[in-house]
Amino acid sequence: MSAILYRIKRFFTIRAILGILLLLSVVYAGYRIYYKERYWGFSFGPQARTNIWTIEANVTYEADGTPVTISLAKPRSSDEYKILDEDIVAPGYNSSMKDGRLVLTSEGRDGQQNVYYRILLFDNTSGKGKIEAPVPPAPEKPIYGEQEEAIAKELLMLAKKQQGDLPQQLIRMFNQVPPEPTLVAFMPAKRSPRMIAENISQLLAYKGVPSRLAWGIKLVEDRTSFSPDLMLEAYIGGRWKLYDLTSGQVGLPKDFIIIQRGGSSLLDLSGGSNSSVKFSVLKSVTSSFNLAGKRAKLSNEQKAFENSIYNLPVAQQNAIKWLMIFPLAILVIAFIRNVIGLSTMGTFTPMLVALALVKTGLIPGLVCFTLIITLGLLIRALFSKLNLLLVPRISAVVICVILIIQYMTIFGYRFETDIGTAATYFPIIITAWIIERASITWEEEGPFNSCREIVFSLIAALATYAIICNDTIRYIMFAFNELNIVILFIVMLLGTYTGYRLTELKRFRPLVK
Repeated sequence: MSAILYRIKRFFTIRAILGILLLLSVVYAGYRIYYKERYWGFSFGPQARTNIWTIEANVTYEADGTPVTISLAKPRSSDEYKILDEDIVAPGYNSSMKDGRLVLTSEGRDGQQNVYYRILLFDNTSGKGKIEAPVPPAPEKPIYGEQEEAIAKELLMLAKKQQGDLPQQLIRMFNQVPPEPTLVAFMPAKRSPRMIAENISQLLAYKGVPSRLAWGIKLVEDRTSFSPDLMLEAYIGGRWKLYDLTSGQVGLPKDFIIIQRGGSSLLDLSGGSNSSVKFSVLKSVTSSFNLAGKRAKLSNEQKAFENSIYNLPVAQQNAIKWLMIFPLAILVIAFIRNVIGLSTMGTFTPMLVALALVKTGLIPGLVCFTLIITLGLLIRALFSKLNLLLVPRISAVVICVILIIQYMTIFGYRFETDIGTAATYFPIIITAWIIERASITWEEEGPFNSCREIVFSLIAALATYAIICNDTIRYIMFAFNELNIVILFIVMLLGTYTGYRLTELKRFRPLVK
């Protein structure tokens, strides 16, 4: 029994417990990162941008004085795009949605009429030609006369000479130049894309392949007053595939959105004549991070987003963004001190110096820091001869540091140099404390150890500066702040490390052997 208790006690050491907690924190952080990427649209880059497309449909018609009903096909949210906002400019019309179409109604009108419908879309993902839908029923076989049926069979035989599946073969045969003589007998030489699509659809139905027409819009920036493109969909291999009627290429083209599928027309009108619909496209760009709230709402995750730090005012978010990078900077300092073994002026003094370097810029900050420390050490050496008490001595050093910063700032302003003006960003108390600590080390351990600590502190500050001034790292630590829990347990595990530090390996090499 005692042996079992001993093994249990040996297993549940502080290091083992922290290791388990670290593993759990990694799992939790991984899930939260996936959650934010999946439902809120977060990315790992601060420069990630999302295209927002404004599509405007302009419906024109000639009213005849009777009640008007307009039924317009509209894009729907899909895996390719999400609807951000919709707007209708149609004074005097009543609007509603029916079967995914926009329906506008009005009392009798006269003359030329214009109605506008605008929709904002975002979140394009490259289409894969897969349209999720239930298995369609077998199509009705077209009724051909004896001669037409013979021509249809011959066309199907000729299509086999082309590459691809059956729809691709038919499309390429219909676009072949010069056309097959049999094809000329089957349909007129001058044929529209819709005529080609309908004839291909009939031949597919003859072979028992379900198909349908699809109208879509190619999203091209600043494209105005154009008609939608016509494509063909066929149910092949257990899924719907989209085909370009010119090249036979399979799949949803990039930046292409389907607005109508099946036999329904784009625009249905009663109460008027000479109707037409023209589309215009406008592109704008915004940060993916700014759309997080919209994405959360579309994913029914609005409540979770509202209770997060990303719903705070921008000023508070900016303050928290700097706080979120501090744990990573602390981890770097802990690693430098406990694993590498560099001795610095205080535990987190390098991090405070690094923050000052972020404000001043690297080169002006380093020059300014060196000048302040050098002048401060000279003044401190003079004070040491006066035998002052500790608190008055440090107070005097603080006052001298303030005066040094004051004159350096004036010097920088007069000569328009960044080095002088950068002095105001260094923490006065911390700078004075570094001077005091360096002076004491100089007296007790000699100038070499004092200068070494200053240099090591500066190295640690530069390593920390490289992290906290990086926009990508700062963005990741803010967007995925769950990583700070992982950092917490890593820092605690570092606290259980009792091995040699890297700087001690040479010193204790005989003991290692």
